[in-house]
Amino acid sequence: MNDEQRHAEGMRTRRAVLGDAHVDRAVAGTTAFTADFQDLITRYAWGEIWTRPGLDRRTRSCITLTALVARGHLEELAMHVRAALRNGLTPEEIKEVLLQTAVYCGVPAANAAFAVAQQVLAEQE
Repeated sequence: MNDEQRHAEGMRTRRAVLGDAHVDRAVAGTTAFTADFQDLITRYAWGEIWTRPGLDRRTRSCITLTALVARGHLEELAMHVRAALRNGLTPEEIKEVLLQTAVYCGVPAANAAFAVAQQVLAEQE
């Protein structure tokens, strides 16, 4: 697959996981300064990793939620809680992932993650 095909596949996956509204905002906000970065994440994160056959999207969402909690990336966490719902995780399953993070990432990190997730879930109702 060449870079153009990888970008197209990445954009399809990115839209499927994050939703058109989010991707449209990201694309609209792209500048000459950020264009190469947007292309990089579209081709590699979405076109290479999220499309690999070894794990389904639900599992990839669980891993992503955990990594974001561990690193304290709460803005990205909110986006990926929405993505996890889109990928078929239930609020109960998201709760279980966050409970697991309390043990391995720390209670303060999980506490912050629960606050973010609760807000996102409330917005989805």
